[in-house]
Amino acid sequence: MNLKFEIKTWLNALRLRTLPLALSCIGMGSVLALYQNTHRPVVTLLALLTATLLQMLSNLANDYGDAQNGADLAGRIGPDRMVASGKISLGQMKVAIWLFGILSLISGVSLIVLGLHGQSLSSMLGFLSLGLVSILAAITYTAGKKPYGYAGLGDLSVLLFFGFTAVLGTYYLHSHRLNFSLIWPALGMGGFSVAVLNLNNMRDRESDLAAGKKTIPARFGGLIARRYHSAVVIVSVFSIFGYSFFFGYKGLFFAAAFAGLLHLHTLSQVLKVKNLADYDPFLKQTALRTLLLTLLALLFYPFS
Repeated sequence: MNLKFEIKTWLNALRLRTLPLALSCIGMGSVLALYQNTHRPVVTLLALLTATLLQMLSNLANDYGDAQNGADLAGRIGPDRMVASGKISLGQMKVAIWLFGILSLISGVSLIVLGLHGQSLSSMLGFLSLGLVSILAAITYTAGKKPYGYAGLGDLSVLLFFGFTAVLGTYYLHSHRLNFSLIWPALGMGGFSVAVLNLNNMRDRESDLAAGKKTIPARFGGLIARRYHSAVVIVSVFSIFGYSFFFGYKGLFFAAAFAGLLHLHTLSQVLKVKNLADYDPFLKQTALRTLLLTLLALLFYPFS
């Protein structure tokens, strides 16, 4: 096996196309801190690094777990999985999971120490516990004896970690204070992340059914899944739009309006899909439009 092939194989396993979603949620927490004059660049950089490592860890563990549990069957729609295809062995993937777990821990501890410098020991221990839970959740989504993703808890986990933990946690590391009004943008960012997961699950409905993975599309069928998807996207759009309107953040308002229209356009296209494979392009599109929302909120900050 040549080096070029090995690098390409591992890049495929890391699934870099999933990174915009994680970065957009962490980024929104930092942008909200900027709007409230509490932003610190070192926190943003370390938070983005930690989120990247955690997402890569989750992707590797997902590749490993789905291969073990039979979700990556022949004929599966979507990108090839490296363990199921035999390009990476279970042993090699285990080593990679340990490596990214350790790197995530190092980055996360650095973020906590620098972000909470001068704060109480209990605050640091609380964030450390949250970091360890995040690492555990990234691994046990599909890996282990009782992966919670197979029990239908993936949507809740994504909402909690991509929405509330990423947005509110990042904001707290900047500001050292709680702001409960930020529940609304956190709900919106978490909702867009759930929408991406649901698109993935609608695409993989047949293989998930065969593997006993109880996602919403697998459990309730395509019609309910599309209605659920519509509700998630609409609530997400109006959560951020409403927050920016009521609290008078003009930059975020313009960003939410523009990106929200794009999300609603994507939703209209999703509802027209007939074949499961046709859901796949909308995963990337939804993730990129969520990242665009964060970038526009940053770009329009001077107008607030």
